[in-house]
Amino acid sequence: MADNHEETVLFRVDGEEVDNKARIILVTVYQALKEKGYNPLNQLVGYLLSGDPAYITSHQNARSLIRQVERDELLEEVVGIYLQLAEKDKL
Repeated sequence: MADNHEETVLFRVDGEEVDNKARIILVTVYQALKEKGYNPLNQLVGYLLSGDPAYITSHQNARSLIRQVERDELLEEVVGIYLQLAEKDKL
């Protein structure tokens, strides 16, 4: 049976606990990347697009931390925060 890519896929994240974990991990990884002199935005985007953990430094255990949360959950957190800010600021 062929995949039907025309259907909407519903992503479900179980509870606020995952949101908080994703947020904490993103902030921790961001800080570790910044401390090591990397551009955190570029490195995080590279990781989120490719899934390659080499984009994330092992400093502060960041590489291990980011792998504790699925990439779709991290993306959901990022997009959710962006949309909240956009709505608040009426972007």
